[in-house]
Amino acid sequence: MSINLIRPKPSSGGGLDVSDPASDLVSDPASGPISGLVDRGPVDHGPGHRIVGLLTTTDHKVIGNLYLVTSFLFFMLGGLLALGIRAELAAPGLQIVDNPEQFNQLFTMHGTIMLLLFATPLFAGFANAIVPLQIGAPDVSFPRVNALAYWFYLFGGLVVISGFLTPGGAAAFGWFAYAPLSTGAYSPGLGGDLWVFGLALTGFGTILGGVNFITTIVTMRAPGMTMFRMPLFTWTVLVTSVMVIVVFPVLAAALFGLGADRRFGAHIFDVEAGGAMLWQHLFWFFGHPEVYIIALPFFGIVSEVVPAFSRKPLFGYKTMVGSTVAIMALSMAVWAHHMYATGQVLLPFFAIMSMLIAVPTGVKFFNWIGTMWRGSLTLSTPMIWSIGFIVTFLFGGMTGVLLASPALDFHVTDTYFIVAHFHYTVFGTVVFAMFSGFYFWWPKLTGRMLDERLGKIHFWMLFIGFHTTFLVQHLLGMQGMARRYADYLPEEGFALGNQISSVGAFLLGASTLPFLYNVWKTWRTAPLVEVDDPWGYGGGLEWATSCPPPRHNFTSLPRIRSERPAFDLHHPT
Repeated sequence: MSINLIRPKPSSGGGLDVSDPASDLVSDPASGPISGLVDRGPVDHGPGHRIVGLLTTTDHKVIGNLYLVTSFLFFMLGGLLALGIRAELAAPGLQIVDNPEQFNQLFTMHGTIMLLLFATPLFAGFANAIVPLQIGAPDVSFPRVNALAYWFYLFGGLVVISGFLTPGGAAAFGWFAYAPLSTGAYSPGLGGDLWVFGLALTGFGTILGGVNFITTIVTMRAPGMTMFRMPLFTWTVLVTSVMVIVVFPVLAAALFGLGADRRFGAHIFDVEAGGAMLWQHLFWFFGHPEVYIIALPFFGIVSEVVPAFSRKPLFGYKTMVGSTVAIMALSMAVWAHHMYATGQVLLPFFAIMSMLIAVPTGVKFFNWIGTMWRGSLTLSTPMIWSIGFIVTFLFGGMTGVLLASPALDFHVTDTYFIVAHFHYTVFGTVVFAMFSGFYFWWPKLTGRMLDERLGKIHFWMLFIGFHTTFLVQHLLGMQGMARRYADYLPEEGFALGNQISSVGAFLLGASTLPFLYNVWKTWRTAPLVEVDDPWGYGGGLEWATSCPPPRHNFTSLPRIRSERPAFDLHHPT
């Protein structure tokens, strides 16, 4: 068996010239030092061998798929908990769960799972699967660290949800664990301890992943891939990873302090010593950048999808990069807008900074619309998911500007207005862009195309279900319905809004079924993709290799002359 290796040639574009097959070096892998890197072709192993392969893999594509599958399973678990919440609130006096303490466990674990066990590792899944392909790298910089990060995440997540198996149940103090409620004196039991130390373990995995992505992007780009030729998704992963290594250690320190309080009586977060405010500052210094940690990579996905289906280059590439960096910087300076009601923060400063962060986000909207303007739009499934993201996130952004004003925030803080805003920004970003990325990159990851008709049914069910669920919650919040209450009185006037919201929630939950059927059907019956770019207008280097890619991603690399090397390769001018 032989392998073709790339012989670099000098070129004006700075890339590798592989256009002349005669220039390739042919080598017998058994006789050279490269034998360990050779893809020896498919071998039919039994299920046991495949399981061992998954447990020991260091292939970034396999690890990326493990992240994506695991995070999606957590997404479905978090969704089931959300349906329990909405069932409990569908009518006044309705008792679906046994007692209010179990309701507290539902919303605590729902928020924890969705933010820290679904959305954050989902970013790592897409980054693992796509970034090395986009920069022309054979793998990530530290493959074994990459695998270790995944296992930290998986076992940390299992530790967190194992609280449901303990006698006192899972953590019940809310997903941001305000002290002193989250201390051992007010929330005793193993469930809270498992929550603290499980999240610390997943946080270590996230930090390791962030270091790995930064190193990979900085040191392993292909020849010709300058920083301003990187795809926008890779840029957003780089900026997000910088945020991860800044703020996740703060969360880890806070969690260890809380764990020491709970298990060893350390008195770090005692109220008498200002511990309640200390926890809020530590948590929200992590918590608000975390919102952008789970948003920026999905902005990057949309920035890949929109140009491909508009048949145009991305409008304002450098301003998109600049706005991404600006969002990172500003997100570090707005954490205390979560703390207006404490009366212990400088309101004018945090109000102004919170309003300013809408400016770089508005630049992104302008550029996405500018990309579509006068483009040759194709409303394929990835594109309609991206348009759904733009519409939904715009609603969340507008309510965010309102909430930046302390005068309004005092009125609606801790009401369902906040719940609605938060879901419009987080769900509107992560879930819509996630499915856009799934449908867009599915052929690249698996070699098969998802069904378009089922994808559009999936989109409309989720889009209608989501807006039915959360749009009405703005009104409930303005009427005074507090978040996290297990029940309400008929005379309070919240029944109709909650009934509408609960119906929408179950439609939203049901929308996952056509997607799961689509995955099963594609796996069973879809033909293999025979071309590198089944969409025809992909720009990144991932569309310059096979579907799925070989073990080390590329057999040859095109010259990289712009931020769209695959488009340049397939559509030479």
